[in-house]
Amino acid sequence: MGRTVQTSLYAGVLFSVLAALAWASGNPFIFPSLGPSAFMLAADDDTLSPRRVVGGHLVGALSGLVSYMLLAGGVTITATFAPASLAGGQLVASAILSIILTSIGMFETDTVHAPACATTLIVSLGVLSSPEEAALMVGSVAVLVATHLVFTRSVGWVDARTTSQT
Repeated sequence: MGRTVQTSLYAGVLFSVLAALAWASGNPFIFPSLGPSAFMLAADDDTLSPRRVVGGHLVGALSGLVSYMLLAGGVTITATFAPASLAGGQLVASAILSIILTSIGMFETDTVHAPACATTLIVSLGVLSSPEEAALMVGSVAVLVATHLVFTRSVGWVDARTTSQT
């Protein structure tokens, strides 16, 4: 099987563990920024480390919470806002601040992981904006990374995948 197919299937395997948790519990164990993280882990990106993946998402979730609570608490993004509305302005300001804080935080903690910028927006735009939801998001990332580590250490999936041709 070629590297493209193996990498794609492996990304699906990583994500399926979280999907099963989400389905069984009814909690948001899956969210958009986990897709890129699963793909990056599956593609065996040399810049990744468990610390960067989990740390980046942690910085993103915390930055999103701070931004949301300071600027847009109680407002959530829905379909659209009226032009120049107060609620829209609050969310836009929260999103901008969260990206700034996340970027600074990731550089300062050496946890740069681009998908964490999506995590911060999910939180700062009020989609998953409670401390409990943010903690669940970071926990989901930890489960994703732990699943990857189990596969790389016990199953050998990544070793076989990286030696295959595309």
